[in-house]
Amino acid sequence: MTSMTVDFLNQTTTPLPSNIVCRHAKVDAANWQGGGDEVRALGGTLLSLWGADDRDRDGRFRIYAAYLLPKDLLLLEHEIENLANPTYPSLASTFPVALRMERATHDLLGISSTNADQRGWLRHGGWPDGIHPLRREIDGTEHRSATPEPYPFVQVEGDGVHEIAVGPVHAGTIEPGHFRFSVVGEKVLRLEERMGYTHKGVAKRFERMRQDEGHRLAARLSGDSAVAFSWAYCAALESLTQALCPVRAVHLRALALEHERLANHLGDLGALGNDAGFAFGLSQFSRLKEDLLRANTSAFGARYLMDYIVPGGVASDLPEGVSELLRAQYIAIEKGVANLRSIYDEHAGLQDRFREAGRLEPELAARFGALGLVARACGLDCDLRVDHPWAPYDRLGTKRMTQSSGDVAARVQIRFDEIFEALRLCWALLGHLPLGPIRTEVPVAEQHHFGIGVIEGWRGPALIALEAGPHGAIRRCHAHDSSWQNWPLLEYAILGNIVPDFPLINKSFNLSYSGQDG
Repeated sequence: MTSMTVDFLNQTTTPLPSNIVCRHAKVDAANWQGGGDEVRALGGTLLSLWGADDRDRDGRFRIYAAYLLPKDLLLLEHEIENLANPTYPSLASTFPVALRMERATHDLLGISSTNADQRGWLRHGGWPDGIHPLRREIDGTEHRSATPEPYPFVQVEGDGVHEIAVGPVHAGTIEPGHFRFSVVGEKVLRLEERMGYTHKGVAKRFERMRQDEGHRLAARLSGDSAVAFSWAYCAALESLTQALCPVRAVHLRALALEHERLANHLGDLGALGNDAGFAFGLSQFSRLKEDLLRANTSAFGARYLMDYIVPGGVASDLPEGVSELLRAQYIAIEKGVANLRSIYDEHAGLQDRFREAGRLEPELAARFGALGLVARACGLDCDLRVDHPWAPYDRLGTKRMTQSSGDVAARVQIRFDEIFEALRLCWALLGHLPLGPIRTEVPVAEQHHFGIGVIEGWRGPALIALEAGPHGAIRRCHAHDSSWQNWPLLEYAILGNIVPDFPLINKSFNLSYSGQDG
C-alpha cells in the first residue's frame, strides 16, 4: 500500500448529505486502484461501480465507485481524459464483483477497464457495433442489431462432462436468464450465468425526466423492491436539495418498507416449501401474503406500493381507523408464521432438502462482497438499518438477524427471523406515529449537484446516485440492486449439488433479474 493511498483516505473531503454519511473524493488512476485495496484492508466492500459521459461538460469520461465502510460510504471519482482509448484500472482483483459492473459499463459507455474479460454483458445485439447508449450523442432510437453474436461461455472438458443449457426462457413465470451447467451425471461442476435480457435502459430514461418524477421510475426498477428504490431516489434528491422530510412521513416510509419486507418473505417461504415438494406451505404463506397485500390497499392505497413514497414525504396518510386493521393483521401474521415455522422445522422431508443444499462458506461470501439476506445467512454482519441507521431506524433499535450455516436452511431461517423483527418494528412505528404533515416541498436542485440514497430493502441495499441537470431535469441517475453482488455467489452455491436442486437453491437467493439488468 502506498503512502499516497493512505493520505488520500485520511484527507478531509466534502461530505454528500444523504440518509447515510458519505465522503467524496477525486482520485488519479493509481489511487483509484490503491483506494480499493485500502478499502478492503479497512473491512469495506464495493457497493456499486458506474461511469458517466461528461464530454459535453469538460471533455472527459468519469468512473465512480461507491464503497460501504463500517462507519460511512466513500465515493471515489476518477476522470478519464484519454478520449481515443478511455480506460481505467480494474478493481476486479480486489473486488471480484466489479468485473460484471465493469463489463456493463463498457457496453453502456464504451470505457474499458484493464480486466482481461472483455465479453459483453448487456448488449445481446441490442445496439449496433460502436453504439454505446449512455453516450451523450445517442438519443436511444438507434435500430437494434439484426443478429446478436453467440456468447462465448467458458467450456469445461473431461470424461463424462456435458452441458445443460437452461433459459433464458423458463417454464414458469419468471424473468429471463441463461444458466449454463457443466455436469457429470447430475452433479454440477460449474455454472455460468448470462444476464442482461431484461435491460430496460432506465439510466437513459432517467435523463429524459424531471427531478420531481424520477421516483416513479425508480419504484419500477424491481417491482418487489418498489419502496426501497423509491425511498433511495427520494433520499438522494432530498440530500442534494437539503429538503427535510417531515417526521410523520419518515415513519410512514419505514412502515411501508417493513410491509414490503414482510410481503416478500412470506411469499418466498411459501415458494421454498413448494420447491421442496410441500404445497401446503405455499398455500398457507400465500394466504398470509394476500391478507397483507389487502391491508396495504386499506392503509396505503395500493397492494404494491409503487407510488407511495414521493419527494418530500409520502403520497397519503393512513386513513382513520386503519391502525386497528393493521394491528389485527400483525397478530394474524405472527400467529400464522409461528405455527408454520414449527411445521417447517419439524418436517423431515423439508429439512432434508434444505440442509447443506446451496451452502456458501462465510469466507467466500465475504470475498465476493455478499449483501443483504444472503450475507446474513453466512454469518456476515451487514444490515444498513443496524450499521448505518437513518431516521426513524436510529431510534428503533433494529436487531440484525444472522445464521451461520450459509445453506438453504439458513436462508429460510433468516426469513422467519426477519418476519418477526419486521412485525416488531411495525408495532413500534404504528404505536408511536408522530403527528404532523406528511409532505414538504422539495426545491429544484441546482445543476451538477449530486446526491446518494441507500436503503436496506428486503433483499439488501438499494442505491440511487443522482446528478441534477438544468432547470429541474435529471442529468444522470445510476441505480444499483444488491443482486449484482449475489448473482455470482449463486454460481458457487450450486457446486457439488445436483441439477434438480437448482430451483430450490435459486429460490433461496431469490435475486432480481430486472433490478440487476437496469
